Amino acid sequence: MDAAADARLLNALSIDVEDYFQVQAFADVIPREEWDRLPRRVERNTDRILDLLGESGTKATFFTLGWVAERHPRLVRRMAEEGHEVASHGFEHRRADSQTADEFRADIVRTKRLLEDVGGAPVRGYRAATFSIGPKNWWAYEVLADAGYAYSSSLFPIAHDLYGTPDASRTPFREARSGLAELPLTTARLFGRNFPCAGGGYFRLLPYAYSRWTMRRVNRVEGMPCIFYLHPWEIDPEQPRQERAPLKSRLRHYTNLGATEGRLRRLLADFRWGRVDRAFAAHIAS
Repeated sequence: MDAAADARLLNALSIDVEDYFQVQAFADVIPREEWDRLPRRVERNTDRILDLLGESGTKATFFTLGWVAERHPRLVRRMAEEGHEVASHGFEHRRADSQTADEFRADIVRTKRLLEDVGGAPVRGYRAATFSIGPKNWWAYEVLADAGYAYSSSLFPIAHDLYGTPDASRTPFREARSGLAELPLTTARLFGRNFPCAGGGYFRLLPYAYSRWTMRRVNRVEGMPCIFYLHPWEIDPEQPRQERAPLKSRLRHYTNLGATEGRLRRLLADFRWGRVDRAFAAHIAS
């Protein structure tokens, strides 16, 4: 694919709307029963991202926790009113592979209903907390389809200590039994292995040039749109520090927080971005 065609390719920008204390890396040091006693920063940070997107005229998909929507309904209404896609990230950021099928069903139904009531638009997309759909809970696709979801973006085909299904498809596919569309997070295929280039911690920890080069390669060489993700807490260097967390978790979480907003501005300028449901409309509708 040449540069002119690359410039016309619509990539998918997604925001996983959760607060700093809800991340998987801190799950062992911040009990869920403490969440409501901690200072919340998700509304402020998500508003900032919405402002940045408004400045550039970019639309995105916001995979939103029901827990956040319940406490900050104005935020969800703003997403919908400004033309963004509101999608589900589950209710309390519980890993999908830690739930039974009945627990998972209750979670995704509850979240979908809440987001639709608050946002006033159908919720078609879902992203599992910590990319936690894989071989041991493949049944989740059938549950999602039965609940009225049209697509998932829950597979990350890399090896990682907290998540990842390295042997999963790198490209969108329709799960055989459910018919649900799965849109895996973007990786670049180099030297016979998958390298992550979908955002998150890699966007902060590695030089910006790496993200730009690998995503351009996916666009130009493979002719595929990218799916990029970011968390609102990643643009917030002033968030409270969790000193009880393991050193590795703290390094992953806090490194380069002050640089993320500037990098996001560059990303918005360097690529063409839109909502997940529009960038992958052909895969979701087929």
